[in-house]
Amino acid sequence: MKLPFNLRAPSFDANAINETIRRALASAGLDTKSGPMHEVTETIRRALTSGDIASTKRVNVASDSVVDVVARVVDDPNLRDSEPARRPPEDRPQAHGTFDTHEFSNRAGTRAYKLYVPARVGVSPPLVLMLHGCTQSADDFASGTRMNQLAEEHGFLVVYPEQATSANPSKCWNWFKAPDQVRDSGEPSLIAGITRAVAERHGADPRRIFVAGLSAGAAMAVILGETHPELIAGVGAHSGLPYGCAHDVASALAAMKGGRSGLAGIGNPVGSVAARRGKVARAVPIIVFHGDRDHTVQHANGAEIVQQAANAHSAQAGGAVTRIRSESGTSPGGRRYSRAIHVDAKGQPLIEAWTVHGAGHAWSGGSASGTFTDGSGPDASAEMVRFFLALPRAGSA
Repeated sequence: MKLPFNLRAPSFDANAINETIRRALASAGLDTKSGPMHEVTETIRRALTSGDIASTKRVNVASDSVVDVVARVVDDPNLRDSEPARRPPEDRPQAHGTFDTHEFSNRAGTRAYKLYVPARVGVSPPLVLMLHGCTQSADDFASGTRMNQLAEEHGFLVVYPEQATSANPSKCWNWFKAPDQVRDSGEPSLIAGITRAVAERHGADPRRIFVAGLSAGAAMAVILGETHPELIAGVGAHSGLPYGCAHDVASALAAMKGGRSGLAGIGNPVGSVAARRGKVARAVPIIVFHGDRDHTVQHANGAEIVQQAANAHSAQAGGAVTRIRSESGTSPGGRRYSRAIHVDAKGQPLIEAWTVHGAGHAWSGGSASGTFTDGSGPDASAEMVRFFLALPRAGSA
């Protein structure tokens, strides 16, 4: 974006220009007091004050092909620590296994991926598939989520597919494109292909394959659960979007802001992919994390993911309604959270919905060594792994 003024000119009124920008963003309905636009306006303000834009932090501005933006969360100074409820991340084993790069190709294209194999792994280990957000890489996502350390602790494999810049300039998974929302097509076929290849090569348990993702990666994780329910035994969606909520960039941007201009049947897509092939889709258990101050992907999207999952499980159970129990608490880092657990008639959890209060567009409980992380929240990585490993083994893949 080319700014319509010279940042090095000595005669401008910095305060007046900054106020003009603030009013323009506010009139467009953008929140400049928190979230990603706060960082943008603060960077502009610092640049105007110093008169030297080169000395300020670079801000990535989304283009028409980008459906996610860089956002960092500023901790609320009013939040206080509380009694830890779970093992703190710093007490986890260090990752001492192998972390190697591989490549997979099929008729949909080619994608690189990284595979973490812990130093100690048993026979038929579980496999966790991790899908990064826009602008991220496998290394970045592994660092931010600390998933490799959890793999070392629990003995599972971790696979990190990487989006190619040739497929999306900002490395976003193309969750909003119709060809990438169906089975045996586009990116779902590539990611499923990577998963099957790794599982076969390393003898992973085909009934314990899980997928988790952040933002665009979370949206693609939801798609994987919908398009490949025989492969995916559980889904983790952090700051993501529901299945079928968009079909192009414009509808994607509307969906991110809480609008619903996507594909028909968004309210209840259960079986929509399989039904076109004359089969009934299996409802997949899911754990959802979302910050209620996420201004990049509105919290309403997380609630819609939960509703879709509840509809799917109800339909699979012949109309039976899952029971819901709720709880709330405060993480060791000071973030308040609410958790709703949907259980079946036998008391087995099918859905967990976490709302992290005061959090923005970032991986809850993540490490500052990665991007899009909020270390003060409950540990999303640990909670997802707990949820996945507690699930009964799914039907044979």
